[in-house]
Amino acid sequence: MSPADAASDRCIWVDADACPGVMRDILVRAALRAAVPITFVANQWIRVPSSPLIRALQVEHGPDVADTAIVERVQTGDLVVTQDIPLAARVIEKGADALNPRGERYTAGTIAERLSMRNFMDELRGAGVQTGGPPPLHARDRQAFANELDRWLAQRA
Repeated sequence: MSPADAASDRCIWVDADACPGVMRDILVRAALRAAVPITFVANQWIRVPSSPLIRALQVEHGPDVADTAIVERVQTGDLVVTQDIPLAARVIEKGADALNPRGERYTAGTIAERLSMRNFMDELRGAGVQTGGPPPLHARDRQAFANELDRWLAQRA
């Protein structure tokens, strides 16, 4: 298989349980425009447009069931869209790319620090410290996400 063939086999996996609807719309438009297969994985039914490029995979309820389904299926060079830092770490280990809905691309060079900070914040919450949640999504987040998605799509072309 040539590198061009390998690039064209890449696909997008979405950890859809926590993916904001506006980001789903951006993903669908981009997948259709670039003819890239995309799979939304969730433990609930998700409506997706009718297209051979777009599918929804409903998994059983339970902790990390959707994450495990993605990790089992992801291939080197695929893109995984997730807010879940441990999932991002697992797919990076398999040679996939990971992007969060705010447009931040997780890399092998940054994921260890992100995991460390996530674990520290989890310990604080476990000790009863109110750490607050993530800030609301803004137009700049949507733009950053769309830009980074376009960069990934351009690299695969």
